[in-house]
Amino acid sequence: MAPAGTASDALDRPHFIGIGGAGMSGVAKVLAQRGAQVAGSDTKDSPTVAALREAGATVHIGHAAEHIASDASSVVVSSAIRADNLELVTAVERGIPVVHRSDALAALMDGARPIAVAGTHGKTTTTSMLAVSLGSLGLDPTYVIGGDLDAPGSSARHGSGEIFVAEADESDRSFHKYAPEVAIVLNVELDHHANYASMDEIYESFETFVGRIRPGGALVVSADHDGARELTARVKGREGLRVLTYGEDESADVRVLDIVQHGLTSRVTVRLAEVLGGQEITFAVSVPGRHYALNAVAALTAGAALGVPAADLAPAIAAYTGVKRRLQLKGTAAGVQVIDSYAHHPTEIAADLEAIRGGAGAGRVLVVFQPHLFSRTQELGTEMGEALTLADASVVLDIYPAREDPVPGITSALVIDAAARRGADVTAEHDRAAVPGLIAGMAKPGDLVLTMGAGDVTDLGPEILARLERPESGESRES
Repeated sequence: MAPAGTASDALDRPHFIGIGGAGMSGVAKVLAQRGAQVAGSDTKDSPTVAALREAGATVHIGHAAEHIASDASSVVVSSAIRADNLELVTAVERGIPVVHRSDALAALMDGARPIAVAGTHGKTTTTSMLAVSLGSLGLDPTYVIGGDLDAPGSSARHGSGEIFVAEADESDRSFHKYAPEVAIVLNVELDHHANYASMDEIYESFETFVGRIRPGGALVVSADHDGARELTARVKGREGLRVLTYGEDESADVRVLDIVQHGLTSRVTVRLAEVLGGQEITFAVSVPGRHYALNAVAALTAGAALGVPAADLAPAIAAYTGVKRRLQLKGTAAGVQVIDSYAHHPTEIAADLEAIRGGAGAGRVLVVFQPHLFSRTQELGTEMGEALTLADASVVLDIYPAREDPVPGITSALVIDAAARRGADVTAEHDRAAVPGLIAGMAKPGDLVLTMGAGDVTDLGPEILARLERPESGESRES
């Protein structure tokens, strides 16, 4: 990839390559709302692209040299854009500054009070909780999230307030670009195997991120997660850094005293450290599972660290009702609920299945799982399969390659075999089009069906619902 340009003076007329992507679209939308002449291209039309057009952006479908305007001030790329992309090659040939998405996002944060949310998983949910709850308090934050809150294009908004909430992505080390006033680290685990060779590299990367916190700022970090505790030990005592821990561990500055689940919601009781007021607070979390309850506590702690009264923020968190693809209810048909989950790392898979199990009652949990990335499956395929044992039955699709080329010998069989060795009811399905009929034949009233993974498995939810509503001969709905 060409050397990146500086973002500060290059974002008046930017052209985004892959503008419809989860990360790129948010930055593009905030720029458009700030008055920039935003343009870009994507491989296909989508609701997100339509939302960007409504915001004033010019979006081309397909990649072509002529899509880059003659007066483009920069070309914005993510790490997913390959060096031989036609538009990127054209930009380099024409001498147009090439700006990485993370540099553009960092430029947007200038002059704001940023909260940057990092961690191997949970970033989107926690960022969303902060954006929604701060907004409900009238603080009107700017936010950039890696998922849509309630409608396509709702992943970002330019607000009039001084707070800026954003996900901080460790996958390509781009979170080193940000200088937050408050940083959240939810957990630290080995992932993104194409970019990190060891846990030591992961820790070093997160240490660099923590080192970017503004003097006098705060690190909000889990007291329960082994990797997060190791990071805390490495950075505690740094001059000008406040460290606030949260969780169920007795040592936590914001200690979780109780989590009571009620179906697909929960109530959480915490005791704040004296530095944050010292009071005990109980509040509702409108999404299921202990991990989401703990994400809410991280959001509460970060807001309090920024000076938002915890007693005001806690009830506001209940206004958050979920983000697309994070245990999102897609619908109910024939007494069967279909829920979509973005979980693709073994820890996420297990956490979402445990959360759903709590709300399933006497019903079964059926999973349609699509492994994401050859490199991730190569390293974690066994753990993925073991996590699927928490389901009553699973259908496993072929690996979704995303940006990667195939790796010889690496297939979804790694996941399937690991699950089967643990006694799981698991079925391989190479024909994606056959899945709705397969699930319709398995599901009974009261069951929950999860489409799970970071790829296009999400598109199967509506198809499964349609098939449940109109079963073909031989597909029984008997309980």
